[in-house]
Amino acid sequence: MPEANFDAAKDDAARNMVDQERITALMTQRYRENGGVAPRSGHPAIETMLNHRTVRSYLPDAVEAEAVSCAIAAAQSAPSSSNLQLWSVITVTDPARKARLADLCNNQKHIYAAPLLMVWVVDLARLRRITEIEAHSADGLEYLELFLTGSVDVTLAAQNAVVTLESLGYGTCYIGSMRSNPLEVSAELGLPPGMFAIFGLTVGREDPERPASVKPRLAQRAVHHTETFDGSQTAENVASYNAVMRTFQQEQGMPLVDWSIKSSERVANASALKNRDKLRGYLEQLGFAFK
Repeated sequence: MPEANFDAAKDDAARNMVDQERITALMTQRYRENGGVAPRSGHPAIETMLNHRTVRSYLPDAVEAEAVSCAIAAAQSAPSSSNLQLWSVITVTDPARKARLADLCNNQKHIYAAPLLMVWVVDLARLRRITEIEAHSADGLEYLELFLTGSVDVTLAAQNAVVTLESLGYGTCYIGSMRSNPLEVSAELGLPPGMFAIFGLTVGREDPERPASVKPRLAQRAVHHTETFDGSQTAENVASYNAVMRTFQQEQGMPLVDWSIKSSERVANASALKNRDKLRGYLEQLGFAFK
């Protein structure tokens, strides 16, 4: 792009800055209390991120190819450890394949409903193939570090894509249950050894008849520590958040259950993990080693 065009883009960005009052309101909305000090102005991307909500109800309209291409470019613009780029993404629009994947993901209805499902994959297979082409050893791929590196890389990439898609007016929902039946998911997607579908992402225009709401988060004081960790206020912070979440649940017509109780139930035993307690064994069958 010519330098003059870069300057014009900077001017456009400056004109579109979000003011402090708007950012402050969005921060307060996220916490249901004073969210902290907002900058005097900020890029609209900040507004997109602060306004994120999980969307599970979609219109049938297809996601534009240009939006998908832009989202993947944004994903590839995320940081990548040593520039190894240990991930791939598979876009699924075929209704029959989406239905089969939904069945493997605890029958989540929004997978059927979304016009687009993106499956994000830890991909060590490409690097292994590269080492074969270069006639180079690949012993490092047998260590946990490389699987962890790929997991971090693909997560950073996917979140860049989410921000891009939401800025273009689409709603999204991550699908962690893609890990519930990894062998069957791998077979459905034709993944070779060394690839693992770590999560999915449904994408589409939100159904205006069933709008999603911004879910409150733990207060910043519960997660932000200065210089060293301090967990002395954990009980107080959780109690405050339980109260905030009960208000949210009441607004949404949801059962009133303390967040701390619900979270504890999710890790109470192996069965609470919904088949993911067997994940290490599945990963080994998919060609991963954890030295």
